[in-house]
Amino acid sequence: MASPRLRRICLLTALSAAMVASATIGPAQAEPPVAPAVAATFSDNFDGPAGAAVDSSKWQIETGDNVNNHERQYYTSGNKNAALDGQGHLVITARRENPANYQCWYGTCQYTSARLNTSGKFTAQYGHVEARVKVPRGQGMWPAFWMLGTPVNWPDSGEIDIMENVGFEPSTVHGTIHGPGYSGSGGIGAGYSLPNGQAFADAFHTFAVDWAPDSITWSVDGNVYQRRTPADLGGRQWVFNKPFFLILNLAVGGYWPGDPDGSTVFPQQLVVDHVSVTTGSAAARGQG
Repeated sequence: MASPRLRRICLLTALSAAMVASATIGPAQAEPPVAPAVAATFSDNFDGPAGAAVDSSKWQIETGDNVNNHERQYYTSGNKNAALDGQGHLVITARRENPANYQCWYGTCQYTSARLNTSGKFTAQYGHVEARVKVPRGQGMWPAFWMLGTPVNWPDSGEIDIMENVGFEPSTVHGTIHGPGYSGSGGIGAGYSLPNGQAFADAFHTFAVDWAPDSITWSVDGNVYQRRTPADLGGRQWVFNKPFFLILNLAVGGYWPGDPDGSTVFPQQLVVDHVSVTTGSAAARGQG
C-alpha cells in the first residue's frame, strides 16, 4: 500500500518459485521442440463451504490495527471478517462495529475488517502474479492486493502494489513500487482508469503483474498500463530481485483514502475469485 506499513508480521522460511524444465526432443523426431509448460506455483480458487475460513496452509490472518497509515479498522482473526461464500469466492467484509471492545491507536475501534498474507507459507520470485477481484465502493474504502519483500524491513525490503483502489476514485486503480528513497507518497507508479465512468466495484476485474529480473509490468484485464525497471529509479536501489509474499486486505480510512463519511454504506466487501502465481514461458509473456 502507498504509505508505511510496519507491522507485526511473523516471517518464516517460505517456498521458492519453481521453474518448469523444457522437454528434450531427439534429432530423429520431426516435431518442433516443446515449449516449457506453465507451472502454477501458487493457486487458490477459494472453494469450500459458505462461512469457512481460508486455507491455513496457504494464508495466515493478521490481527490488530495499523497506526502507521492511520487506518480505522481492527483486523480480526479466523472467519469473522474473511470467509468463503460457498460459490468459489473469498469475501473480506468491512463492518462498522466493535463486537469485542477492540482498541485501536485512536481509542475504541469503530470498524472491523481482515488482512491475509502468505508469509511463512509461500513466496514468489518472478512470474505472473494475479488476482481476480471485485472491489468495494464508498468513501474511506481502501482495498489492496500487494506484496512485501523478505525479510521485512520496510521500505528497504521493497513493496509491490499490484492493485490499490481508494473510494473517492471509483474508476481508477493504482500500481506502485516502494523501496529505499521512494516510499510512501514518493512511491513510483501509475493509475489505470476504466472508460466512460465505469466503477471497478461494478464487476470483477483481473489485476496482475508480470515480474522478471529488473522489470515489473502491470495490467488490468490483460491491458498493460505501466512497466518499471531500475532506470526509473534515478540511481536509487532496485530491491525487487528476491522473494516476496502476497497480501490481500481491505482497510477502512487512512491518510490516502480519508475516513468514511455519511455517504459510506456498511458493510462493504472485497470479493476475491482467485489468486495465482505462475512461472514458465507463457507466464513470462503475460499469459498466465
